[in-house]
Amino acid sequence: MATIDTVWRARDTKPGDIDAALRASLAQIHRDNAGYVPARVLNLVCVVDKQYSGEIANRLRRVGRYHPSRTIVCSVDPKRTTLDAVATIAAPSEVREGEIGLLRETVVVECGTQHLKNLDRIVDPLVVTDLLTCVWAPHGHGEAVDSLLDLSQIVLLDSVDEPDPAEALHRARDLSEQAYVVDLAWLRSTPWRERLAATFDPDTVRPELNTIDGITIRHHPESTAAALLLVGWLASRLGWRIDPLFAGRGGVLEGKVRARRQDVKVRLEPDAKQHVRGLAGLTISTASGRTYSLDRGPGGLRAHFENRRGETRDWTILGASRGEAGILGEGIRQALLRDGTYGPALACANGLLR
Repeated sequence: MATIDTVWRARDTKPGDIDAALRASLAQIHRDNAGYVPARVLNLVCVVDKQYSGEIANRLRRVGRYHPSRTIVCSVDPKRTTLDAVATIAAPSEVREGEIGLLRETVVVECGTQHLKNLDRIVDPLVVTDLLTCVWAPHGHGEAVDSLLDLSQIVLLDSVDEPDPAEALHRARDLSEQAYVVDLAWLRSTPWRERLAATFDPDTVRPELNTIDGITIRHHPESTAAALLLVGWLASRLGWRIDPLFAGRGGVLEGKVRARRQDVKVRLEPDAKQHVRGLAGLTISTASGRTYSLDRGPGGLRAHFENRRGETRDWTILGASRGEAGILGEGIRQALLRDGTYGPALACANGLLR
């Protein structure tokens, strides 16, 4: 759909001036055509490094219908001491009588690292007060996130952004005590969790859940946190007792957790052939001699089943990857929902680390 943009710019400005300019622009647009109305869904506050702000803007443009109604981008330049700002209101180029044209508001504030510890003072006048506010800092800037916690109800993060999975999961746990956390590393595992749940859903197969004695997860070398969260999900749902895993060669983590009837061997293996973040495959074995495997493949997940008698079955579960734009869009959608399984999975994942 074609759009028209109303743009306001200012150098060495103040948050109050930006807010006043937004209000004036919205009022003028509505006077020109009463069919134009703001899309009031969510405030999304993004704290990004200036050199990567274009990349983040591209990701946000591709989230489609999950785009928040007001996006506030704090573009951080270490050398900057004053605030520059650009406020843009995007509107459909034509709204006929009786139709509604939704307005999308984006504010880019260029700030310095010295502003981060008090970033709430800059952002507070810019958020729509009757909307939920979500903060996302894909390039770190934990100080800025901490400053914004009193304004925000949701923190969007990606646990695989942190090189140390222990620090990543500890940080997610600490944030979850102050806000609702949406973790993109967790969302990437959604298709895997759905397929596992569907595999064991039939009444004839469900008892096999109590006989699981081994799980191996293959993952992108930087996605150890995602693998830990998947094991944490299984442990929290099946009542496994957690013990820390041991680090082996090549970044492997392995050890045992305790199910009600037997120990479960756990092995997390980095897969150098996996070029995108997330999981590459997993294998679950049971005490009855059955194995279930899922692996990435063209067009979906390749599934493999084998039993003690050597009987095998292979099939493809269709479903294209959502890509990083799709994952981000789902993260924004989840900010308006509540996933009761992430918290217990996160707690168990933290217990797997020393």
